[in-house]
Amino acid sequence: MSGLPAGPFAVTLGCMAAALLVMMAVTFGVALKAGKHSVVDTAWGVGIALVATVALVSSIGHGQPVRRYLLLAGAAAWGLRLASYIGWRNHGKPEDPRYRDMLSKAKGNKNAYAFRVVYLLQALILWVACLPIQAGMLERAPAGPLTVIGAAAWLGGFVFESVGDWQLARFKADPAHQGMIMDRGLWHYTRHPNYFGDFCMWWGLFAISIGSWIELIFVFAPLLMTFILTRGSGARMTDRRMTAARPKYADYVARTSGFFPLPPKRTPPQT
Repeated sequence: MSGLPAGPFAVTLGCMAAALLVMMAVTFGVALKAGKHSVVDTAWGVGIALVATVALVSSIGHGQPVRRYLLLAGAAAWGLRLASYIGWRNHGKPEDPRYRDMLSKAKGNKNAYAFRVVYLLQALILWVACLPIQAGMLERAPAGPLTVIGAAAWLGGFVFESVGDWQLARFKADPAHQGMIMDRGLWHYTRHPNYFGDFCMWWGLFAISIGSWIELIFVFAPLLMTFILTRGSGARMTDRRMTAARPKYADYVARTSGFFPLPPKRTPPQT
């Protein structure tokens, strides 16, 4: 038997929405106390893990166990690792320029504006992006080849992102690299190993969730995240900010793939 039971799915959707709203309200309170809204970046990873956990609990008695626990393990491991890394990276640092610049243009109460356009918007995006996870928890079909393919894609993305973050952290920790552009390891083949890893994991979780044709309608979720990672607040915005801050970054852009890992382009010898 395969398919997605409508009633339990509606319950799961409602539980997810409530959990994300509560999480973002708590995060907003923490941000006000800390004096910076960049704490929401840490909450993003927590949200991925939260969605899978609440979806599993709210759908007890439904779905296929292998798929359910793969989705839980993938989302929880990714989300908690990401939250830990970003929390460690941002600890003790001032407000992220992205949020500072955005709030400088706000009319009226800046905190109220931030809650609407940062916290509520991110809760909505997380809810939409994680729809395949919510649906997959209830899919009754046995795990099959797509489950294996999705797990392999997720694992590749998890390793790629983790190694890229570790390489960047080691590079920045060396005072000799002050002001230099990270172009080593995975960063030699793509300017954004972290975003590429995210891309693989979103599509991997989507593949794991598929057990019948009905889950295909949720393809817009990984497509949305692909757009955000490549054209939204991900790679494009990072490139724009880095190019403005680091004159040598333009040379890095010229020779290094912007997203998919590829051999670097050969630069012509200078005369």
